[in-house]
Amino acid sequence: MSKFILLILLGLIGFGCKSQTKINEDLKKELDSILVQDQIFREYTDNQTTDLRKQEISKIVGYPKNYLDNNIWSLITKTDSVNLLKVEKIVLKYGYPGRSMVGEPTNTAVFLVIQHSPKISKYYPLIEEAGKNIEIPFTDVAMMLDRKLIEERKPQIYGTQLEGKSITDEQTGIKRQVIYVLPIEKAKEVNTRRKKAGFETTVEENARRFRIEYKQYTYEEIEKMN
Repeated sequence: MSKFILLILLGLIGFGCKSQTKINEDLKKELDSILVQDQIFREYTDNQTTDLRKQEISKIVGYPKNYLDNNIWSLITKTDSVNLLKVEKIVLKYGYPGRSMVGEPTNTAVFLVIQHSPKISKYYPLIEEAGKNIEIPFTDVAMMLDRKLIEERKPQIYGTQLEGKSITDEQTGIKRQVIYVLPIEKAKEVNTRRKKAGFETTVEENARRFRIEYKQYTYEEIEKMN
């Protein structure tokens, strides 16, 4: 089960919100729903998600497993678009709904929706400010900064962003998917930065989660892959 979904369920029975009187319960409920929507289809695509869990997700979302296998990314795209409209209205009304307003892990909902949207540059200052005010974990700020830099075709800072492309195997001539960590600024120092930011894994350990070995690349080297 996704850690976000599990924490939401725990929060609903009284955990995770130390001061219930300060929580906007209506907003928390709305954001909890958005958080589950954002995560559940992505959990289905995770290579660590078991087949049994995929069957459970199929029942939760109301789509047959074979339909999810063939249409999961179109469902993610559609859900992301709907969720972005919702959180933009929320931000306009409340500013960033952080832990003091909606508790944890509900405070990560708006971050995740924006992280999965084409509007990172617009909202990064809002996320950065929420991090400075300890309304969201700094690791969230770090991940969004990395994605913002990648969108600007600059090296990332914390090594959180990976990418994949289809290349032709020189020996077989068959196309295969290759996943790699995108370029990192001062890569030799990345694990020190990750630890300081609050990440619990090194860049190498994080890469192995995606079943790849970390290797440093420049944008020029990536472009030459074909």
